[in-house]
Amino acid sequence: MKNKFHKIGLLVLTATVMQSCFVAKEYSRPDLKTENLYRNQVVSNDTLSLANVAWDKVFTDPLLQGYIKKGLENNLDVKIAMQNIVAAEAMMKQGKAGYIPTLSAGADWTHQELSKNSQFGSLSQSRSTDQYQLTGNLSWEADIWGKIRSNKRAANASYFQTTAVQQAVKTQVIATIAATYYQLLSVDAQIKLAEKTLVNRDKSIETIIALKDAGNVTEVGVKQTEAQKYATEIIIADLKNSIIILENSLSILMGESSTKMERSTFEKQTMQPEITVGVPATLLRNRPDVIAAEYNLISNFEQTNVAKSNFYPTFKVTSSGGLQSIDLKEWFSANSLFANVITGLTQPIFNQRQIKTKFEIAKANQEKAYIQFEQSLLTAGKEVSDALANYNNETYKLTVREKQVNALNKATEYSDELLTYGLANYLEVLTVKDNALNAELNLIDNKYQQYKAVIQLYRALGGGWQ
Repeated sequence: MKNKFHKIGLLVLTATVMQSCFVAKEYSRPDLKTENLYRNQVVSNDTLSLANVAWDKVFTDPLLQGYIKKGLENNLDVKIAMQNIVAAEAMMKQGKAGYIPTLSAGADWTHQELSKNSQFGSLSQSRSTDQYQLTGNLSWEADIWGKIRSNKRAANASYFQTTAVQQAVKTQVIATIAATYYQLLSVDAQIKLAEKTLVNRDKSIETIIALKDAGNVTEVGVKQTEAQKYATEIIIADLKNSIIILENSLSILMGESSTKMERSTFEKQTMQPEITVGVPATLLRNRPDVIAAEYNLISNFEQTNVAKSNFYPTFKVTSSGGLQSIDLKEWFSANSLFANVITGLTQPIFNQRQIKTKFEIAKANQEKAYIQFEQSLLTAGKEVSDALANYNNETYKLTVREKQVNALNKATEYSDELLTYGLANYLEVLTVKDNALNAELNLIDNKYQQYKAVIQLYRALGGGWQ
């Protein structure tokens, strides 16, 4: 018996020594160029980024903060992502258990009736036999080539990838709720402006009728002024319809049925955080989708290690033992004990090319994962550049639009006076008033677009999940 244990120990020692010949490679991050991700003209040496600011410091409206918190708790996409994490965690636990032997137990009863004409039935007076068996089976595989280790690392990477995807969902939910909320406020402001304009349109009709009675304008001028009023009513109707659609969208984002949403006013908003983008390389640790793409690459890298290890022999120890008896009374007797141990190396030789096929597929998946990682980083850089361009453009347009609104409002005042004294015709007055209304509506939209650009930049830099 001692000699047998020596043989088993020798095989285990041999397997341990062979572990020094690992074929499994260590993962190292590929060298990705990040210098010009934000375009050449956007240069930043500051490691601080807007992404490092907590979302409740960027979005300071208390009502909006409440909606975001509710969205993070109840949003259905977030809940789905959480269940994906639960599944990935289970797979990770299984990967960690790869080093543990498998153990199973069983109890069975076998009844056999022998044929009288069979070899043993013709010699036996009793052709009926019963056998009772209680067994335990133990199996363990040595991780000679690092296959179990690679499987474990692949499972870990898959778990962290799923976690990063859930974080990406959170950043998108935060950004979408904020953008929808500010759009609601902007439409409220546009409705307020349009309703104020509608009151002025009624006064304009009274004025134009008085001028017609005085013989200064014709009935055509009256009808044109009335038509301008009706156009304003249509604008208000469309804006109110937009409110319903936006409220429905905001409700869905919070996992609720559609309802009216309480909110502040557009005039009270002061979302002007310091615009800092950090160096492009920070996207590798701030953008959840980029992080997820790298974990996907790590998982596929480790799966390639697993596929490669299948070319090499496996060392297994398999043992079984228990109680076996043809007499139920003697089942638990010491004479019923049995045991066997099987150890050895198994080297695949011919297997219909299956191992090579799996390795080639694993290599292709690893290359695809690398391309996706590179693509996610380039996309992140583009989104940052786009958001910065939109923010700068809307900021510039705001200054110009304010001048345009001031000029058109003064032109409206002058045109009313000139029309009263017959120095301007009604078409000039109508045109100026339409232009003034459109300019003021666009001014509100410009302000919203500036807010939206900040939100897009915050999400593009990877803010919101930390």
